[in-house]
Parts: sequence; structure tokens; C-alpha cells
Amino acid sequence: MAKNSLAGLSAINIELTSRCNKKCWMCGRRKIERDYPDLTIKYGDMDYKLLESIAKQIPPGIVVQLHNNGEPTLYPYLGDAIRLFKNQITQFDTNGKLLLEKSDEIIDNLDTIAVSVIENDPDAEEQFVILKRFLDLKGESKPTVVARLNGDVDSKRYEDLGLIIARRLLHSPMGSFNYRRSFPTIPEIGICLDFLNHPAINKDGDFSICVRFDPKRYGVLGNIRNQSIVELWNSEKRKKWLKFHKKGQRSQIPLCSYCHYWGVPTGCGSDSESIKLP
Repeated sequence: MAKNSLAGLSAINIELTSRCNKKCWMCGRRKIERDYPDLTIKYGDMDYKLLESIAKQIPPGIVVQLHNNGEPTLYPYLGDAIRLFKNQITQFDTNGKLLLEKSDEIIDNLDTIAVSVIENDPDAEEQFVILKRFLDLKGESKPTVVARLNGDVDSKRYEDLGLIIARRLLHSPMGSFNYRRSFPTIPEIGICLDFLNHPAINKDGDFSICVRFDPKRYGVLGNIRNQSIVELWNSEKRKKWLKFHKKGQRSQIPLCSYCHYWGVPTGCGSDSESIKLP
């Protein structure tokens, strides 16, 4: 692989903000605040100039997901941030609380959006009302809306809205392990697809091998303030870790050693009628 190449890169998460306006019961950040205060994240927003410098390095056509551990609609320059990536496919996950307040920055600007619906969420009804109003407001305009159902959530009313349904298994708050009900899908290549093509940059500029929850920063390759994306993508550390993956030795990589995720989002079944094959 050439040193100036971004071969294999197909998606990247960029954390606009690590702040959040919700306290989800299954959130790893909340568990850290309660049980591991020494690891508590210092919440804040990405400097806009840093975001501009990142945008200049992202190749056209790839997926740019503008979230990580925070709620992206809290970012004070949301509309401008999305427009920086007009040559890419833009998306973010949201709890939906600010969809109406930020609608003018999202509608006809963002390509797709996923509204995260959490099992046993006390705010579920309020969230659904906001979602319906947002759908009415945007009409046929983009973004395409996905209902991301986390855990045991009845999908019917979201299907009735005509939304794409993305089901997700719940797992340990501390990372992508101890999945409820089943293990994630393993690709037949035997290498984590996130490691191969989907890194992440947090609000401070730390460049990680993937977007898995990583409070101890085991997966950080370096910082975008000091090195370019190309340099970090082709770094000796990443090359070393790639060799471990290719040998089936992900246990030798600090973050991957306890992660059960393989880069293939896995649903937890459907409460809708099964597809009937001929």
C-alpha cells in the first residue's frame, strides 16, 4: 500500500461534539460517570477549524458519519459542518430531541439520519411525536430517515411511518461485548470490516481504528493535529495490527482483544411477518 494512499477507506466517523442531552440507561458514558470517574470524558465540541482541516483530507464519495459518543444536533455549527462534506455521503445518529429546533440545518442538507430508539426508554413517546412532526416538515426532501431500534422495540409504528428499520443488539455499556441474545455476525473473510475500512476521529482529533466505545483509548493511532489522515491510516501501528487481524490473532490488539464486534451490524430479529422465499 502506497504511503499516500487511503485504499480501503469507505467510511469515517467524525465526532462533532461529545456532549449529550439525554441519559440513556444503557449508555457506557453514564456507567463510567458512576463507576469509573477517573475515565470520565471531558465533554465539549470539535473546534470548527479542526473540522475544516479534516474535511479537506476526506476523499469524495465515502460515508461521513458526524457522530461518535455525543449528540450531533448539539453542535453549534451543525448546518455548516454538514455542508463541509457536500462531496461525501453524510449521516448521523441522533436521539431526536432537537430535530425540530435544528430542522433548517438538517433538511435538504444531510443525506440520511438514524433516530435511535432505546428499549424501555421513558422518553419514547415524546421522541415519536417529534419524529412524526419532523417527517411532516421535511416531506419528500432529504434526509432519508432510519429508525434504529436498540434492543426489544416494537417496530410496527415506525414501519407505518414508512421508515427504514435498523435493528441493533444491546451489549455491555463498556464496549461491544457481552451481546444480549446472540453474537454479532462474523464476515467470512475473518477480519473485522470496521478495522479494514471505518476509522473514527473524536472531538479532540484522536484518530482511532474504529468507532467502538473505547474509554481507555486503546484503539487510538495518533492525533489529526499532528499527523494527516493518510499518515495515520498507513502508520506502522495500524500495519502491525492489520497483520494480527490477517493471521486471525485479533486477541493481540488491545481494543480488539475484548471486542465481539466484527464490523457487520447485527439485528435481533423482527416482530414483522417473515419474508417468504419461493
